[in-house]
Amino acid sequence: MHDIKYIRENPEVFDAALAKRGLDPLARNLLALDEQSRALKTELQNGQARRNEASKSIGQAKGRGDEEAAQALMAEVAELKSKMPALEEKEREISGQLQDILATLPNLPADDVPLGEDEDDNVEIERWGKPRQFDFDPKEHSDIGPPLGLDFETAAAMSGARFAFLRGQMARLQRAIGQYMLDQQTAENGFQECAPPLLVRDEAVFGVGQLPKFAEDMFQTKDGRWLIPTAEVSLTNSVREQILEEAQMPIRLTALTPCFRSEAGSAGKDTKGLIRQHQFEKVELVAIAHPDHSVEEHQRMTAAAESILQALELPYRKMLLCAGDMGAAARKTFDLEVWLPGQNTYREISSISNCGDFQARRMNTRFRPEGEEKGTRFVHTLNGSGLAVGRTLVAVLENYQQADGSVVIPSVLRPYMGGIEKLEPA
Repeated sequence: MHDIKYIRENPEVFDAALAKRGLDPLARNLLALDEQSRALKTELQNGQARRNEASKSIGQAKGRGDEEAAQALMAEVAELKSKMPALEEKEREISGQLQDILATLPNLPADDVPLGEDEDDNVEIERWGKPRQFDFDPKEHSDIGPPLGLDFETAAAMSGARFAFLRGQMARLQRAIGQYMLDQQTAENGFQECAPPLLVRDEAVFGVGQLPKFAEDMFQTKDGRWLIPTAEVSLTNSVREQILEEAQMPIRLTALTPCFRSEAGSAGKDTKGLIRQHQFEKVELVAIAHPDHSVEEHQRMTAAAESILQALELPYRKMLLCAGDMGAAARKTFDLEVWLPGQNTYREISSISNCGDFQARRMNTRFRPEGEEKGTRFVHTLNGSGLAVGRTLVAVLENYQQADGSVVIPSVLRPYMGGIEKLEPA
C-alpha cells in the first residue's frame, strides 16, 4: 500500500518508480481523487460544525424570545442535515476509488534495482560452487525419481496434473530435507520455529499483497478462506494491527508448511516433474525489522538461505531481480538459482525480498520508537524461502545421481535418514 502523503510530496518520483515497473503515470489521477476526497471531508466538517453551532443558537434565540431567528436557524439545520448523507456517500465513493487503485499498485522498486522487463534482465551477483563433471549423461529428476519412489502417475490419477506421490526412501528424503532446513534456520540462523494456520481470511492475504490482484493464483475454500500459497502469509500477519516496541525487533520467524498454488499463469510451463506443483513444502523465513535496518536484515536473510545450499554442496548463483521480474509486494529481491545438471541450467530455489513498509501499511503494523511517548512508524517486512523443499529434492537427485540410477545422500542429511547413505532403485 502506498502513502498518499508521499505521492503528494513526490509525484514525479512516484511516477518514475511506476515507470520502472512498466506502468503508466498515475500520480495526477491519484492526487485529483485525493483532492476531491479532502475537499468533501472539509465540507462535511464545516457543515457539521455549522450544524452544531446553529443547533446551540436555536435554544439561545428561543430563550430571548426571538422566534423568527429560531425558525430560520431550524430551517438551516434541517437543510444541512438533509445535505450530509449525500456528501458522506460521495466522500465514501471517492475515497473508495482512491483506495482501490492504491491497493492494486505494486511496491516501488528500490533505487538500486535494475531496469528490465523479465528474467532475462536480472543481474548475476555471484556464484558459489562448481558444477560436477559427470562421466555419463546426467538425467533429469523426473527420470531419476520413479525407480526411487517418486510416483507421478498415482498422484495424477487421484488429483490431476502437478501433484506427486512420494514413497519409501523418497518420502523420507523429502522429510529429511525439510527437517534439516528447519533445524538450521532455528539453531544456527536465529529464527523462531512456528506452526501457523494453513487457512486464512481475506484480510490476511490482502495484508501481504495477494489480494485483490492475485486471487486467481490461490485456492479458496467454500467458506471463503484461502489456502496459503506460502507461510509468509501466516507469519507476516502474526503482527497484523499491532504496535510493537522498538526493542522487540527484529522478529525472525520460520515455518515448514505445505503450500498451495493454482499456477494460473503457468500453463505449459514445467508440467513435468516437481518444479512447479499445486502442493509443495517450503521452509519460509520472515523478518519484522526496524526501517533503518531492513537492508542489513535482507542481506542476513539471504545468507541464511545460502547457508543451506552451501551445506548441501549444491552449486548456485545469486541474482538481483530487475524491476519487471520482482513480485508485486517486493521493494528489492535476490533470487538463489541452483544448478540442475539434468537440465544443464540454473533454476530458482529461493526468492528473498525486502518489502519495506508496503505490507505493514496494508496490515497497519507499526512500532513505537524508543524515547517517544507519542507517534509511531511502520515496520519493514521481509520474506524468503529457506528453502523450497521440493526444488531442493530435485537438486539433490540431479547433482548426486550415479550412473547406476542410485543417488548419494548429502552428508548433512544422513543423520535424518537413519544412516542411509544412498537411495537405491527398487
